[in-house]
Amino acid sequence: MNRELLTNDNTKLVPKTSFDGPVLEFDFPALHIGVAEYEKGPTGCTVFYFPESATAAVDVRGGDCATVQTQHLEAGDRQVDAICFTGGSEYGFGAVAGVSNELLAMRGYSTAPWDLVLVPGAVIYDFPLRDNVICPDAALGRAALHTARPGWFPLGARGAGCSAAVGIGFDFDQREQSGQGGAFRQVGPTRFAVFTVVNAMGAIVNRQGQVVRGHLDRDTGVRCHAIEDLERRLGNHEQLPGGDGEHTTLTLLVTNQKLSPRSLRQVGKQVHTSMARAIQPFHTIYDGDVFFTVTTGEVENPALGEIALGVIASELVWDAVLSCLKT
Repeated sequence: MNRELLTNDNTKLVPKTSFDGPVLEFDFPALHIGVAEYEKGPTGCTVFYFPESATAAVDVRGGDCATVQTQHLEAGDRQVDAICFTGGSEYGFGAVAGVSNELLAMRGYSTAPWDLVLVPGAVIYDFPLRDNVICPDAALGRAALHTARPGWFPLGARGAGCSAAVGIGFDFDQREQSGQGGAFRQVGPTRFAVFTVVNAMGAIVNRQGQVVRGHLDRDTGVRCHAIEDLERRLGNHEQLPGGDGEHTTLTLLVTNQKLSPRSLRQVGKQVHTSMARAIQPFHTIYDGDVFFTVTTGEVENPALGEIALGVIASELVWDAVLSCLKT
């Protein structure tokens, strides 16, 4: 007898919001993070909550992106209450709605114009590593926000990165599990925090130029760069597959330094572009890469201009990508 396919409709799902394993601890009181999972997926969501709100911009790249409410961020001058990363592809947008619903409850169910919330969100396609169609939903999003707290971010296969994978290359068998990563640094009064969910078509590359996850030859145990695999296949006259739209890297940069809308947008583009060092190839037609840049606007630091801020954050995002491999 075939086992019944597990779905949200035929399975009792209980949000999990506490975790063992590696955690990034950091000092950024204006940012609270909530993580919730359905173990039966596994799938989950990761919520970044700004109790005093914050100003956000977005950089959307790649050929297959799935986002909600990001159109409001194009000018880099809109306030957001939270940002939600979630698994489940488009079906995971229920988790984003759940975050909004929980904020509505926290505000006493006020629908006054000044109490309306803005919660942008983005999804990854996280079904290939599992044999069910369980998706993050409103209950999971509410649970994540309800348990959000500062200074804490689980690393690895947690939250929205529960079933993330990287490095499909030119063969589905080359992919390996990844997860979510984070990194933090403070320079004078300026705080930087970067968080990413890596579900890329490309492989993860370390600072020594080595492929450390993805593009794996399971017969030999060797990982290679995409160009090496491509040249081998072309040399063997193999027919190359066309790929698919299963890949996405979602990233958030948060700083407490005041930035103009133009600077906020451009720093985001600078740092997003830098991620091509850590993920190769990046921004392909089958990737849906989304980069949020947020400032809580708490400090001014004339000694640290936009270019320098972008340079520091670009190194930090590489650290964040590598940390998604921690177990």
